[in-house]
Amino acid sequence: MNTKEILKKVRKIEIKTRRLSDHIFGGEYHSSFKGRGMTFSEVRQYQFGDDVRSIDWNVTARYSEPYVKVFEEERELTMMLLVDVSGSESFGTSHQFKKDTITEIAATLAFSATQNNDKVGLILFSDDVELFIPPKKGKSHVLRIIRELIEFKPKSKKTNIAAALKFLSSVLKKRAIVFMLSDFMDDDYEKTLKIAAKKHDLTGIKVFDKHDEEIPNLGMVPVLDAENGSVQLVNTSSKSVRNSYKANALRLNDYFTNTFKRGGAGTINTRVDESYVKKLLGYFKHKGR
Repeated sequence: MNTKEILKKVRKIEIKTRRLSDHIFGGEYHSSFKGRGMTFSEVRQYQFGDDVRSIDWNVTARYSEPYVKVFEEERELTMMLLVDVSGSESFGTSHQFKKDTITEIAATLAFSATQNNDKVGLILFSDDVELFIPPKKGKSHVLRIIRELIEFKPKSKKTNIAAALKFLSSVLKKRAIVFMLSDFMDDDYEKTLKIAAKKHDLTGIKVFDKHDEEIPNLGMVPVLDAENGSVQLVNTSSKSVRNSYKANALRLNDYFTNTFKRGGAGTINTRVDESYVKKLLGYFKHKGR
């Protein structure tokens, strides 16, 4: 895409995801992710129903009538988006590529954070960290993130989730809200995930295509491995081949779900032909309880 086409696509994604974040996710995001604590705001006269423990006795004595301290949430938060840009994300069979859905979800989350005046940063990873954008506030910063998600060309097509999590732990010293968006076609990242989840509020968002889990019966077909570039002839009419393919997909999905759960992190699963809006909203509501 040329610059004009990229800007047009950025604008299209902004319009769609900004509407979602403004009307749907803004309040849910705010209630789901709390600030670092409560800070003193002001004192006001006591009203019926106020907690007597909040009475400011010094001010009460001075004015001979009860006053209470008012506290408000300290909202200064940082959101970090860890986005998988490996070769398998450029795959889709029914609706759109996984990378397109990931871009929309990331943009929606970023605008939700901006609406709450939080900082947003971005890490793009394959089998190494390919791009790091430090957290900042503001709409123009979010638009830069969206543009990178659209036009970035990774050097590698492979995946290493552990490397991305290790980098996260090294660059973010303070606690942050972290969303990792990937199809999670990788394993052996449990140790690094536990370290990251202990330090940050971490959620894994798995975006997948229906044919990531089941291969159709099409006879002998050439199959390209998007992450290593190899092409193999696969007999998809073989039931054992299809079962083996599905078993591996289920293994990786179980690893993702169980590893995040054991690490104390949250998970969202969304297929490219499903509504990620319902999935995100349900997750935020559950988390905010």
